[in-house]
Amino acid sequence: MTIKAIVTGHSRGLGAAIAEDLLQRGVAVLGLARRHNDELAARFPAGLAQHAIDLADPARLAAWLGGGEFAGFAADGDMLLLVNDAGTLQPVGPPRLQDVAAIAPAVALNVAAPLMLAAAVAAVESTAAERRVLHVSSGAARKPYAGWSVYCATKAALDHHARAVQADAQAGLRICSAAPGVVDTGMQAEVRASTLEQFPLRDQFAAMQRAGGLIPPAAAAARLVAHLLSEDFGAAPVVDLRDLPG
Repeated sequence: MTIKAIVTGHSRGLGAAIAEDLLQRGVAVLGLARRHNDELAARFPAGLAQHAIDLADPARLAAWLGGGEFAGFAADGDMLLLVNDAGTLQPVGPPRLQDVAAIAPAVALNVAAPLMLAAAVAAVESTAAERRVLHVSSGAARKPYAGWSVYCATKAALDHHARAVQADAQAGLRICSAAPGVVDTGMQAEVRASTLEQFPLRDQFAAMQRAGGLIPPAAAAARLVAHLLSEDFGAAPVVDLRDLPG
């Protein structure tokens, strides 16, 4: 079976680990991020294609989706995957401390881009009999955190998008919004760099890191990809990987 995958945020962190896991399985990957992943390209020159794009710019993303690069990559294969990993935690803090100018780009990156890409994957002309969309969500989608109102709201949007798309019941399309747990990425470093006024639970997350309680990106990626490729993918539109067996 020929599988192709579009992975956002593949240049670092969890997105890079997801792209690597897929490439190791022989899946052709098209990575979308502001910067190329030169290390991954050197290791998988035949399997990785990349396009540098600011996913927080909906007009630029729409123009790219309407062009030949996306359509050409998606045109053939037996299964087409989309992994929406790119996202931002910022702006952090209660509303009175938030940078108003940072809110719209955060919503564009965390919500508009994943929804636009999902719609494009669902509609593109392709030989792929099956298409799967994975939103990388967060426990913050289901539990409110003081200081993370924008992040919580945008992740909750992905969860509900998955529920609604599942209700659409498009033939050959599966979708799931999956929370991977607390992963040791640059986002967690941002959390620890917050002030207590911005994020009252900062010290709790810092203690988790010191105690070795964060999930390595490669381990989180392996579980996400295993679920993405499993027969059970999409049966539940919203999952927390920590609740799944294995």
